[in-house]
Amino acid sequence: MKVAASSLRKGNVIDMDGKLYVALSVQNIHPGKGTPVTQVDMRRISDGVKVSERWRTTESVERAIVDERPYTFLYSDGEGFHFMNPENYDQVVASVDVVGDAAAYLQDGMTVSLMTHDDIPLAVELPARVTLEIADTEPAVKGQTSSGSYKPAIMTNGQRVMVPPYLTVGTRIVVLTEDGTYYERAKD
Repeated sequence: MKVAASSLRKGNVIDMDGKLYVALSVQNIHPGKGTPVTQVDMRRISDGVKVSERWRTTESVERAIVDERPYTFLYSDGEGFHFMNPENYDQVVASVDVVGDAAAYLQDGMTVSLMTHDDIPLAVELPARVTLEIADTEPAVKGQTSSGSYKPAIMTNGQRVMVPPYLTVGTRIVVLTEDGTYYERAKD
């Protein structure tokens, strides 16, 4: 299916020269003078080689048809990350390259959107927010409020997140998976 280069997004699968590539990052660049371009960093699915490509925003690019459906994360081991299709209980294994930075936010039983092509996992899309617990942070100072200052905190998954100063160890918070930032205190 032909689409305009400017409509590409992270996770899209592109068919280029008979090989499939998954978009790792997409950036639309509009210089003050000259033609706007779309810069795409991609990973070739067959062998994992990373490539960078630049198209004029009006150029057509061939998007591959992929199957995107919900899968349940089961566990990870030396083989990779194991996901189960909740409809027919088929399991697929995604490599560390496919999961990438999303691995830090995967939790047992979490439902993710897994994109496959011929039953080969291509990309994982996490829910927008996950709930994590603060494992380590500086103690709260009496009288501090959330007015603009933040302190570093280490989550139970090992990620470092900047949180408001009144939060303490053991507090559950909601984190945005897209950029790993604090969103709000968990309501549970």
